[in-house]
Amino acid sequence: MISNNQKSAIADSRPVRSASTYSGGVGVDRDDLWESHADWWIAGFTEGADPEYEEQILPLAAAELAGYDRVLDVGCGDGQISRLLARLGARTVVGIDPTWNQIAVAGERAGGPTFARAGAAALPFADESFDAVVACLVFEHIRDVDSAIAEVARVLRPGGRFAFFLNHPLLQTPNSGWIDDQVLDPPEQYWRIGPYLIEDETIEQVEQGVFIPFIHRPMSRYLNTLIDNGLLLERMEEPAPPAGFLARAAEYEAAATIPRLLYLRTTKFAGR
Repeated sequence: MISNNQKSAIADSRPVRSASTYSGGVGVDRDDLWESHADWWIAGFTEGADPEYEEQILPLAAAELAGYDRVLDVGCGDGQISRLLARLGARTVVGIDPTWNQIAVAGERAGGPTFARAGAAALPFADESFDAVVACLVFEHIRDVDSAIAEVARVLRPGGRFAFFLNHPLLQTPNSGWIDDQVLDPPEQYWRIGPYLIEDETIEQVEQGVFIPFIHRPMSRYLNTLIDNGLLLERMEEPAPPAGFLARAAEYEAAATIPRLLYLRTTKFAGR
């Protein structure tokens, strides 16, 4: 359970990627980038602005997490998934994020959850405090993935669920994207996959003047770390991009068979 002291401490306190990388990335403070560009995320991906969240991510989160009483939202951003879970009837919903600007907006939008500034690699909660944990498009920005997954397992009760959403590691690798091959007759278009097996950190330009850090890892890196921490895979989803996303540009229709999202449902092994 979450103690009264923990509650008091808490009270105090997905993107379309381009192939362009930030040439000034060496030595850049990654947290400063998130603080500086929090408005980009809040304006573009919350409060109904993003069709992938509205048509795909939020409904899937609702289906996967309905009925859980104590839920932790890791990397909650402005808190849209936390608010959804509170509306679904979860008794205790806590959202944590390392970015002050995100937590400030989450607090303003409220909606039932409690929000706090904290990093995923050192969660400020007792063992087995939560029935479910959700992380949505977060771990591709977390450097210390081993500690973060170990912390998820630690605060989750035996038999509890970890709902894990990722930008698809295979098809959203650095420098992946559509290639127009004009050499062939007739010309063909195909999806280029970047260096999949290499774990790599880049700072990418997601729109003009906005640079965000990403860490690519192969699926096996995530799955083996989950398993090593007693989080066992129950279900995997690779949904096609939703209609609202495909309708945003004519060329997106060709991407209807290229999943942008990977969802993993894992359960904490009761023997851990």
